[in-house]
Amino acid sequence: QVQLVESGGGLVQPGGSLRLSCGASGSILSIYDMAWYRQAPGKQRELVATITSGGSTNYADSVKGRFTISRDNAKNTVYLQMNSLKPEDTAVYYCNARYKVRLTLEYDYWGQGTQVTVSS
Repeated sequence: QVQLVESGGGLVQPGGSLRLSCGASGSILSIYDMAWYRQAPGKQRELVATITSGGSTNYADSVKGRFTISRDNAKNTVYLQMNSLKPEDTAVYYCNARYKVRLTLEYDYWGQGTQVTVSS
């Protein structure tokens, strides 16, 4: 129903910047709460940032002040602007969309991920 595709990952130097994009097809994203997760090899997946359908944002402490999540509903896209990147930011980044209709009915979609490597 909702297909998410991440893009924008790559290799960057420490202190550099990168913007990830998550484009959706099959539905519109405006009604969904969106999030970026990341997972490094051998590590558990962690929540990086969230943005609600109303535009409210939250960030993990580790990225607060450096990352910015945003959405462009007209383009059916959510972004993650990453500045002042650190080697510990290296991970596969995943886009997530959620829409809870009621307590027992929730739509939850994931992209396939995009690799971000921060290294000199």
